[in-house]
This record gives sequence, structure tokens and C-alpha cells, in this order.
Amino acid sequence: MTRLQQFSWLTLLLTLNLAKIVAQSTDTTALVIQDKKAYLATIASSPIKRMVNVNKLIPSLKMELRYASKNNFTGKRMYPPSSTTCYLREEAASALKAVSDSLSKRGFDLKIFDAYRPYAVTARFWKLIRDERYVANPRLGSGHNRGIAIDLTLVDKSTGVEIDMGTGFDNFSTAAHHSYLELQPQVLINRKILKEIMEHFGFKSLETEWWHYSLPNPKRYEVLNLSFRELAD
Repeated sequence: MTRLQQFSWLTLLLTLNLAKIVAQSTDTTALVIQDKKAYLATIASSPIKRMVNVNKLIPSLKMELRYASKNNFTGKRMYPPSSTTCYLREEAASALKAVSDSLSKRGFDLKIFDAYRPYAVTARFWKLIRDERYVANPRLGSGHNRGIAIDLTLVDKSTGVEIDMGTGFDNFSTAAHHSYLELQPQVLINRKILKEIMEHFGFKSLETEWWHYSLPNPKRYEVLNLSFRELAD
């Protein structure tokens, strides 16, 4: 190899390493993770970004926060066991109330599995399942961390029993995908009811999870790492 070739290879390697360093730096600095002090400063100037106690806004909600128990894909409690309240940004909470009011007329209530999720919990999830189809990459943050995503299902108002959706919550299989059609006709109808009403009021579905919906354009909201206790104060 000539000196010119050696110089060319060295230049290429230096360029690639520099690009990698810049990319890593960009990834790290692009994500803004707010603590309570930063969050309070934000809502002081942008009140629309405040977090809302959804249980107070929609008293008919049924709650089963799975990550406050061991009945979830991790087999561990990720939230304090006393957690019974969910939070969303005002925009998402108002849209969910419209969903609830509309479904109530059709004989359904909503059951919530998860809503706002502290960023630290998402980081713990990623250590267990590094698959962006099912778990958000903490490098980017998630709709849950931003308070604009909700995991939910339908409940029969007259019986309080969950409607059959074909799989349970956090079922990481193709059977949980919206495009999976090898299900009983009534299950497909049930999924369609939930999907259509959520999308009608502004939520977007996630192809791989029939239970997951979020508002579009998530970068409008900062990622939060506030505990439920901090939000309750």
C-alpha cells in the first residue's frame, strides 16, 4: 500500500469516527428530559401542556395500571403499588373524555392499562426488550413519557367485563396487530369500534398493539421524568 493509499484510508477512518461521534452527541442532546422544576416552568408559559388527573376528568374510567402490579410482561412492579391514578396532557385528556362520552352512549366504558409513564421506567423496559415494535427506545423517548399516549380497552357498562379483543394487553405477537385478521368476527368488530372512535377524536393507532393510541406530532411535548407523587402534589 502506497503512502497516498495509507493517507486515504486514515482520512476515511477519521471521517467515519467523527461522524459517529457527532451522531452520538446529537442523539444525546436532542432529547429534553424535564424534571418537576423544568415542567413547572414550561406550563407557566404554555398552560396547554399541563398534566391532568384523568380519573377526575372521567370518573367512569376503569383502572388496571398493570405496571403497578407484577401482572405485566416484566413480571415486576414498575410503578408504586399504590398507583391508581393516570395522567395525560390536557389535550390528550380532553380528547379521551370525548371518546368516553361517545362510547358511553353505545354501552361501553374505558379501562386504562397505562397512560403517562416516567422516562426512567421506559429506560428499564428497554433493558428487557430491545424491540422498537413493542418498547420505545429511550434515546427518543415515547408518547407515554410525553403524556400523550394511552393503553386501553373497552368494558361492557352493564357487566363491567372487558370486551374480547383477541389477545390480552402487552401481547407481543402478530395476533395483537391491527392487520391480523385471523380472529373471530366479533373480535374484529370490537377492535374496529375502539380504533374508529379513538381516531375520530384525534388519536393515532399503533400497528403492533391494538390497545395503544397517541396524539400525533409528539415532539410538541417534552419528555417528562416526574413521579406520580410529584404530579399529584
